[in-house]
Amino acid sequence: MRSFDSATGRLTVEAGVTVADILATFAPRGFFLKAVPGTKFVTVGGAIAADVHGKNHHRDGGFGNVLESFRLALPGGEIVTCSRLENPGLFSSTLGGMGLTGVILEATIELFPIETAWLRQETHTAPNLEAAIDQLEESAFATYSVAWIDCLARGASLGRSVIYLAEHATRHDKDILGADLETFRTVRYSQVSIPDLVPARLLNRNSVRLFNELYFRRGAAREGKPRLVHWDPYFFPLDTISNWNRIYGRRGFVQHQCVIPLHRARSVLAEILDRVSRRGDASFLAVLKKLGEGSGLISFPIRGYTLAMDFPVTSSLFAFLDELDELVVGAGGRLYLAKDARQSRTTFESGYPGLGSFKDMRQQTGANKCFASRLSARLGI
Repeated sequence: MRSFDSATGRLTVEAGVTVADILATFAPRGFFLKAVPGTKFVTVGGAIAADVHGKNHHRDGGFGNVLESFRLALPGGEIVTCSRLENPGLFSSTLGGMGLTGVILEATIELFPIETAWLRQETHTAPNLEAAIDQLEESAFATYSVAWIDCLARGASLGRSVIYLAEHATRHDKDILGADLETFRTVRYSQVSIPDLVPARLLNRNSVRLFNELYFRRGAAREGKPRLVHWDPYFFPLDTISNWNRIYGRRGFVQHQCVIPLHRARSVLAEILDRVSRRGDASFLAVLKKLGEGSGLISFPIRGYTLAMDFPVTSSLFAFLDELDELVVGAGGRLYLAKDARQSRTTFESGYPGLGSFKDMRQQTGANKCFASRLSARLGI
């Protein structure tokens, strides 16, 4: 960490500093990062490269919206500063550009003040997808909003959800809801580790259905009751579980995350969820969020709804995901490059209209001859 100005919240860090480093250092001092992804074990360079988004993207945008500038090492060794005013083409190409424009060396980002380490959370339930989207639309005023989706529910309950709305708690909130809680308490968890040998059959339709039922009932029991939740488990619930991916067995899992434009979201997401529920092997980790516009040429967000689902790898999975991709493409949506392991070049090219300008920038700087990845080779970037 190179410098911090408490008057403006401006922080300059090397690209390898993580979100965890920043929050551990500054949250106890009353400052927070406005755009945080679902895990804190992400570097600032990686957050820029993926233009990560959080539960407040519908209001505050993604990482690009807290990013003031960064220094980038180009293929020829030249180091340039990029911002919206200085080298703006490189700025918009690198933001969300998956590391394919150069090496990010350091960045200046903006933190904002908080009064406590807690969030004032309200829990609501929705009996189906239609009601869940209605509630998220009606709750657009909330700083943070996210819905857990039951991917196995069918019929009238298709897409039933538990919705979490939250605001950074003020000292007044803390005095009312948790007067005995330390204002800037640091939560330390004992790390839970998933053992190496987890039988894949433990994660099946019946076990997931049982979990989903219990989770939905717990949400219903907390309906409309405000409570204080520390920022760490609210934003990063899986970070306390080491090797959580092992629950999917030795063959692993694939996460499918798409975003569907607002005007098609209800019908297309309903069709996706119907196919997923009939297939029956989606996990309990399914999340629905509303997004605003992205900042980079190939940033993931567009104004619409994003659905992220985990699937254990099976012999028939990839053909099934290709079917979901057809629905996404037909609706004018796209898949998240940071989560992608298998989408086709056709799917990718149809979803990112800024791709041509991005390729041009890579050619102008020579990055196309110097920086590559399995992703770029597969998708022809």
